[in-house]
Amino acid sequence: MPAVKPRFREIQESDVDAIADLLTRGFVHRSREYWMRGLRRQGARSLPPDVPRFGYLMESDGKPVGCLLLIYSTKTIDGTTTICCNNSSWYVDPEFRNYAALFASMTQKRKDVTYFNVTPATATWPILEAQGFRIYCRGLYFSFPILSRTGRGMRVEAVTPDTAAVTGLPDDELLLLKRHTGYGCLGLVCRTPDEVLPFVFFPLRKRRGIIPLPALQLGFCREISDYARCASAIGRYLLRRGSPVVTIDANGPIGGLAGIYSEARGRKYFKGLHPPRLGDLADTELAIFGM
Repeated sequence: MPAVKPRFREIQESDVDAIADLLTRGFVHRSREYWMRGLRRQGARSLPPDVPRFGYLMESDGKPVGCLLLIYSTKTIDGTTTICCNNSSWYVDPEFRNYAALFASMTQKRKDVTYFNVTPATATWPILEAQGFRIYCRGLYFSFPILSRTGRGMRVEAVTPDTAAVTGLPDDELLLLKRHTGYGCLGLVCRTPDEVLPFVFFPLRKRRGIIPLPALQLGFCREISDYARCASAIGRYLLRRGSPVVTIDANGPIGGLAGIYSEARGRKYFKGLHPPRLGDLADTELAIFGM
């Protein structure tokens, strides 16, 4: 253990380059440009009041030796407007690991915030549970939307960063879709006979999971049932673009959707008053940094 206890403080804009170096050292499968791209996006986002823009760092002798990236947003959960915090990438240099749990616990003390972790490594599950986190998503559902019988007669339209308006779609949801397409995600709306439904899909950089086919991750919808209702129309749109599989956060099989449920990956945790809604990964690391 180091002779002098490290210092914990908020990450500032001037720390970004050093934080990118630290994370590149800690996550050898990710490039430095991956981290810089995501940190630049964090630096440009709108935030709830009185929250850190990037998160916190642990430093010793003026040098970063650990960091926890935090991504804050405001979401509506069960009808309540809630400040949410995605506990993103967490790394501490080996010689300072004895301080890692204390460091994490000191950065997530606000009682009015719902904290959640959407990419917890298996080795961190016991640590999260000891810190009071609970499971809200146990696995993934690998869906084949083209095989669904729902969504016939519906029309699917793409949204881009330059889309000025979508008739029938509220402004806040249009901004969400445009923001995420700016991150490289796919934004769609499905027109049913009664309404316009928004969807965001995250590109998977590699073929992952138990289905060895090109896949997307459902990143945002109002309700999972909306996706199930529009599945056939969405499936036709995606199949023409080479993506026959959509993975969905789930706690079991999803009625009305052809697919396979697995708990081999996809577990997610939260701590706070409001468990995050399945089907809403908007403004998380999976969008801002990429999968």
